[in-house]
Amino acid sequence: MPYRRFLVANSIGALLWAGAVVFVISSLGRAAIELIHRFTWIALLTVLVVVIVIAIVMVYRSRKAAANPVAAGSPTSPIDLADTATGSLQISDLFQADGSLSPLAAKAGLESTSEGIGGVPGLAGVAELANNTGLAGVTAAARQVLGPIGRTARRFPFTTGLFGVFLVVAIATGSLWYPVHRQPWYHDIAYGLPSFLNGQWYTLITGTFFSQLPIHYALVLVGLIVGVGWAESRFGSRRAFGIFAGGQIVAVVGSLFILLGARSFDSTWADHLATQYDVGPSGGMLACLAAAMITLRAPWRLRARFALFAFVTVSLIYIGTLADLEHFLAVLGVVLVAPFIQGFRRVKGGPSSREWRILAFAGLVILAAVEIAGTLLPSDDPSTSPNPGASTWIDLAIDVIVIALIANGVRLGYRLPWVIAVILGVFNVLEFAGLAIYAVVAVDFPPSLFEAMTNSSLWIALLVILWLGRRAYRVPWRRSRRVVSQQDARKNPLEILTEDGGGTLSWMTMWKANSYFVAADGDSFVAYQRHSGVAIALGDPIGPAAKRQQTIAEFVAECERIGLAPCFFSVSDETLDGAPDGWTHLQVAEDTIIDLPTLEMTGKKWQAIRSSLNRATRENISFRMTNLSAEPWAIVSQVRAISEEWVGDKALPEMGFTLGGVDEALDPHVKTALALDENNTVQGVLSWLPVYGPGDESAAEGGGGDGAEGGVEAEGAAEHPFVRGYTLDLMRRKDDGFKPVMEFLIASSCLFFQAEGALFVSLSGAPLARADDQSEATGIDAVLESVGTILEPLYGFQSLHNFKTKFNPRYERMSLLYRDEADLPKIALALTRAFLPNESLLGIARMGLQR
Repeated sequence: MPYRRFLVANSIGALLWAGAVVFVISSLGRAAIELIHRFTWIALLTVLVVVIVIAIVMVYRSRKAAANPVAAGSPTSPIDLADTATGSLQISDLFQADGSLSPLAAKAGLESTSEGIGGVPGLAGVAELANNTGLAGVTAAARQVLGPIGRTARRFPFTTGLFGVFLVVAIATGSLWYPVHRQPWYHDIAYGLPSFLNGQWYTLITGTFFSQLPIHYALVLVGLIVGVGWAESRFGSRRAFGIFAGGQIVAVVGSLFILLGARSFDSTWADHLATQYDVGPSGGMLACLAAAMITLRAPWRLRARFALFAFVTVSLIYIGTLADLEHFLAVLGVVLVAPFIQGFRRVKGGPSSREWRILAFAGLVILAAVEIAGTLLPSDDPSTSPNPGASTWIDLAIDVIVIALIANGVRLGYRLPWVIAVILGVFNVLEFAGLAIYAVVAVDFPPSLFEAMTNSSLWIALLVILWLGRRAYRVPWRRSRRVVSQQDARKNPLEILTEDGGGTLSWMTMWKANSYFVAADGDSFVAYQRHSGVAIALGDPIGPAAKRQQTIAEFVAECERIGLAPCFFSVSDETLDGAPDGWTHLQVAEDTIIDLPTLEMTGKKWQAIRSSLNRATRENISFRMTNLSAEPWAIVSQVRAISEEWVGDKALPEMGFTLGGVDEALDPHVKTALALDENNTVQGVLSWLPVYGPGDESAAEGGGGDGAEGGVEAEGAAEHPFVRGYTLDLMRRKDDGFKPVMEFLIASSCLFFQAEGALFVSLSGAPLARADDQSEATGIDAVLESVGTILEPLYGFQSLHNFKTKFNPRYERMSLLYRDEADLPKIALALTRAFLPNESLLGIARMGLQR
């Protein structure tokens, strides 16, 4: 669906749905709550059944459609199996009583395989036909749809059993559609201080298998699957049971002792909770969730635990029900005990500078949100006031305004916002101490005082985070000072490249749009571009392979010092091996490599290429390898005209970053392959970027030139650099010219470089494209594959990739290396600006909406 139509339809649908819900709720009033309680589960069950039925029907139809070719048989078969559909031939006629093939089937050429021979289905194929139709087909489709549920249940027996018991109890007692607290036996099964004082300790078990409201069952059931199921997958069934049981006991019994201890103080809040009852497994469920989060990789482990702990803490402070106290104790118990339990993942080292910034930013946002909610929203808690005093309003205004001004600066690591946040935190802590002293001395604790102290108390935790992460806030406030520092290199980037070499994209680092970070030892460098707060390193670091990991670490540290998000685009597996701990990657392209020493264009798989070469000979198309900068003006102007014609036919503008144009092809170091007809008219052009590598002088024939490149001086470069291969960059052909000119040029270039002694040529990688024989993409890789499919009509990434398969290359993965998934949105924006440097984001969005 075009984006414009999609957005309009989505907006209209959202408005209609929201309007209908509001109308129904407004019309029914409180009766709507009863309606939701009583009929929600009927509606959900109906939807579930409908979904399962639709899935079975779809699977049945797909299996039946897949069996149709089997039913059709082979045109050369003595028996037309399609007769089975008309009744002239039955499936049973093809089998003996013992299940073996009948003489009739053997005469037809059937075999006991699924493929058979000559297009005739085998025994398994015929059996598949029988199993894909009628009642047997419906049964098989149902097994295929419901099978994963059974396999999952067998894999997670504790979660499945707990889920089943919880659901059975809810149905048997009617709690699934009628609130359990209205049942006459509620006080006999619910836990709480009154129950334990009456000696009803068994309620610790009975109360676990109920939920307060019918609508809560949906949350609890999902929580059991996510929290308990996740813990069971990480720790096994026995440990998951121990974590759940221990968390539930700590939550319930811990709340009991806290409320007993609070009797010594005159606390309205504690007195109110001491009369409450509660049910539900949420304590054990959250304990399992907190334990499972410990197994996450950095930095998501710290972020997830911080978010969960912040949630239960804020809920306890601002809502303060008995359930909130239980949740807080369950999560706190896991946080305190988990590091001392064998089998839990040990965390080495502390948070990085970036993590301190994110924690402080999240803390500021959460603090502002809960202060606003806690002050403005009325509360049923008798310890709080629905009418805040003037001092509370002043505190709220100061905190929210200052947080709005400094939050983003704290996230980026600027020093000044951090200082302001620390000052504001100290002010709030001093206010909290003063209010506490007043309450003790004056023996007066009104609700307004409690509200003010609650808001100020959160600043204590935030101030601790700000102080512990103080080293993370060194980013200069002035933009002019936020630049990557340069070392006094003994060699310039061109010298390093020609001496130590690099990957197939290494020459692209010499292009003018790039900046350079030189390592401390001066022997390695990283070429990068800066867009949208991201430093995009292009390809592998250039320099000695033994120093690659150190170079990456230095570049990352320098980027984080000035508040840039580092990433490495289109790197090889060797760079992935040297990535910092906790970093991740995803495939963005595949490099297509042709090994020249073993290249022989013989056999059937090279027939199309040989035909292109022979046709070029017949049509008097000649091949010339040259430097485009040395060609006469007439040739260069033709190349420019062909390139401009190609760009003009595209729906989107010409891309940059890793895709060069005619200007890059004019570099003296770059080889250019021309296809010329007998009138010296250019039919097609390729540019080949050199790939340098270490080698002796005798192996340096034909490698490189002696000019300046990409704004980098060539003076002092190696006199005899060794070019070990070439990378294809520019590809242009005349629309009305020699049709197979690309095949002709690539094949002729390979033969030319082979004669020169080069080791390989790279046909470069097509972005967002994958080989057909690779496994199915999952996760973010699947998303990128979908993006590539959407962009295929515009740029033809997959078509280009398929074209390169004609040359029977081998594939090497090219990956995007980044810190974690939180950086992906800004990396996507930065890559968009890098590839389309002359287009605004508004223009790109407009082109997307026109699709």
